[in-house]
Amino acid sequence: MLNKLEVLLKKVSIIALFLLFVMTVGFFDFKDSVAVNLDMPIDETYLDEIVENKIDINFDELGTMKASWYGPKFHGKNTANGEVYDQYSFTAAHKKLPFGTMLKVTNPENGKFVVVRINDRGPYIKGRQLDLSKSAALALGMMDEGVIKVNVEKVVLPTYL
Repeated sequence: MLNKLEVLLKKVSIIALFLLFVMTVGFFDFKDSVAVNLDMPIDETYLDEIVENKIDINFDELGTMKASWYGPKFHGKNTANGEVYDQYSFTAAHKKLPFGTMLKVTNPENGKFVVVRINDRGPYIKGRQLDLSKSAALALGMMDEGVIKVNVEKVVLPTYL
């Protein structure tokens, strides 16, 4: 039953995204688009403004962790921080990291990575340090293995934000 519901939700999501795209394109006036002349020199003041407004994101290496994933059985139930677990979001469970911590998780076997937010506690199986949402696991390409070693970095945003 849950698999049929998942398929239905995916189809509805795809249709909704398609409709949103069609509506957006329909309201966009292409004749007002600006053509860019690549031979024209770059306006230095504009370039300075872009550089001034950039956000420096740094990463603190947390090392290699054994990661698993969890999904259907917990979907819609409360997580340890009180929010409802959504297996389609990019979240994770860790035993000690503070809620809200953002992690860059990389699968060293294929180079794929995701950024997840800690919103739950676990995993509670010996030897595992990180439990990823189903979507994060899909994006990392680890669904078949179920448990893999991942490289983990903490996302560090600047303090001036």
